[in-house]
Amino acid sequence: MNVLNDSHLDAVVLGLSHHVYWISAYRQFWLSEAAFILFADGRSCLIAASTPNDAAADNLITFEGNWLGTHRQEQPAVVAEKAIAVLKEHKAKRIGIDASAVTSQLAISLEGGCKPIDSELWQLRRRKHPDELVLMKQAIRCTEAMYRRAREIITPGIPELKVFTELNAAAVETAGEPLTALLGNDYACGVGGGPARKDRIAEAGQIYVLDLGPAYRGYFSDNCRAFSVDRKPTDEQQRTRNAIVGVFPIIESMAKPGVRCRDIYSAAQQHMMQAIGKEIPHHLGHGVGLQPHEFPHLNPKWDDCLIEGEIFTAEPGLYGPQINGGIRIENQYRVTSDGVENLVNFPTELA
Repeated sequence: MNVLNDSHLDAVVLGLSHHVYWISAYRQFWLSEAAFILFADGRSCLIAASTPNDAAADNLITFEGNWLGTHRQEQPAVVAEKAIAVLKEHKAKRIGIDASAVTSQLAISLEGGCKPIDSELWQLRRRKHPDELVLMKQAIRCTEAMYRRAREIITPGIPELKVFTELNAAAVETAGEPLTALLGNDYACGVGGGPARKDRIAEAGQIYVLDLGPAYRGYFSDNCRAFSVDRKPTDEQQRTRNAIVGVFPIIESMAKPGVRCRDIYSAAQQHMMQAIGKEIPHHLGHGVGLQPHEFPHLNPKWDDCLIEGEIFTAEPGLYGPQINGGIRIENQYRVTSDGVENLVNFPTELA
């Protein structure tokens, strides 16, 4: 409501599926379109291709998302047309919109009077509510099961695709239902990361990087562990791992509401230079929620400050032939009123 009032808007129309789900609890089928309208007086309307069970909206308008089992490609225009009718009925003229297929059609039809509010929406989504935290913790439990399975099966000679398949099964069994996004991130050994590769097998001496990001009911986890394939890490691999793990006490001592992410990034890089003479070659971390990368950014390209209630990752890593691949360790933290809570208390040992 603050966005409506501060920008003197009559209504806001959201069409991006993540935004619609976040504000209404309606999680649409991935081939379907929907829109949520919020008026300045607090009333709301959901336009959807199916009847939701528990959507938070005062009014529901449905449409046929498919005809005889065929999904309609013109759904964005159909939803926009219905949204325009609702806006006209309420005499709303100043409209805030997100960037989506639905609202692009709406903006074309209205020919002005639409104000982009994406930057405000991303900030509003930073602070995770208790129901969001429950779903994210379940996604994190999926990763815990995946790491347990990884420790059981990773050995010299195992194909990368076999590891990927086994970990996907562990995540689905833990979730108790299919995951809601592709099982992305890193499943490669002997390199810094990447997807599982055809006909590639794990070899003794290599490091297996597993950066896992299963999504449970739309909410992502994102954390990483590294494994010595033969459980015999070299001295250089162990020294690198120790330097990387040393970043986390720094994060846990510095991070709290109001702290600049750039300062945490700089402190981590200073530690790495002192500990091993190398800097982390990428960002230190990022927010996570309905998308795998959100605010805040532990990255010098942004200048974010932490706020209470958001969840961010921290993923220091180093890579190269001297360690036969890459070592990256990643935790997820929830910002509390006076610090952070680590949501990923899994072992970090290479062996």
